[in-house]
Amino acid sequence: MLLRHFGKELYTIKPYMANRSFFYGEGLFETILYRGRTKKLLRHYERLSKSAEYFGIPYPDLETFCDRIEKKVKGKKDIYVKVCLVSYGKPKYYQMPYRSELKVFVYKYTPLQNPVSVCISSIKRHSSDPLIKHKTLNYLTNVLVKREAIQRGFYDGLMLNEKGHITESSSANLLLVRKDSIYTPHIASGLLLGTTLKSIMEKVEIKEKEVKPEDVFGADHLFLVNSLIGVLPVMRLEDKIFSVDESLTQYLKSIVEEENR
Repeated sequence: MLLRHFGKELYTIKPYMANRSFFYGEGLFETILYRGRTKKLLRHYERLSKSAEYFGIPYPDLETFCDRIEKKVKGKKDIYVKVCLVSYGKPKYYQMPYRSELKVFVYKYTPLQNPVSVCISSIKRHSSDPLIKHKTLNYLTNVLVKREAIQRGFYDGLMLNEKGHITESSSANLLLVRKDSIYTPHIASGLLLGTTLKSIMEKVEIKEKEVKPEDVFGADHLFLVNSLIGVLPVMRLEDKIFSVDESLTQYLKSIVEEENR
């Protein structure tokens, strides 16, 4: 808009463009163990792009996505990247974004070597919450779950939904083994389907079901799975001790590694 005073041009006010990620948490992210243009990287892009379409956030094409990461990584080894799709647009909360920016952050990767302990979190989520199925920059529920677990002396916490069913941890999906079967909480219970879990489910018969706390306590083995930890055995849930099946652990890890080549 051009402002004039007695016919004299003063200055131009540019339309205000708000950082909607900063104001409202309207944005997306992916955390990626980077090994080049792998099948796993494509899974991350597919999830990001589908969520961007859901929220109406403009997003880059696959080639641009990969190029931005490669330029930031610059040949570094043993790293992971956090890719954030930041949303810009009109400032009112209900208005639509019309521009985005892809930000890439690079971190040193140190794999976890030992099994971990988890607890049942006191923080619950509702299975009908539409945000659960997307990896948004509004991550505060997950932050609270992780903080609570650490304060209690555990690696992570498992969240319950409004029906008392197990969903996932603050940043990972859950696998439980009972006799000869592997189970995972049903997506309808309210969880984010992780790229690592999806990889495993395409190669291994995994049954989705409504998982109650007693199902988890009664399991033979437990695993947390996500892109950074891969397949991580759980040795303890609250006061319950679990054995670690090394052969199954290595088999599941090999499936994940195959997609990262």
